[in-house]
Amino acid sequence: MRVTFLGTTSQNGGSPTLWMTDRGSLVVRGYLVTDPEALAGLGEVPPGEADVEVPLGLLGFYPEPAVPAVTTTAAAGEGAEEGC
Repeated sequence: MRVTFLGTTSQNGGSPTLWMTDRGSLVVRGYLVTDPEALAGLGEVPPGEADVEVPLGLLGFYPEPAVPAVTTTAAAGEGAEEGC
């Protein structure tokens, strides 16, 4: 996977930072969520995944997509269950 740096609001090269991949996804470096109330609301984190907090200002670095967004797997799965 190749990543392209999009931007950061960090002054020291740390969090938060945003990259775009050649697979049509984003990579973020954010702040680990440690607040117990927030963690309870997020539920269990699967192995190999993490919940990170990303300031909304960081998303201003994301370029306008050149192609229409694709349907998410969850949305596609819901339609399949309804026989659509």
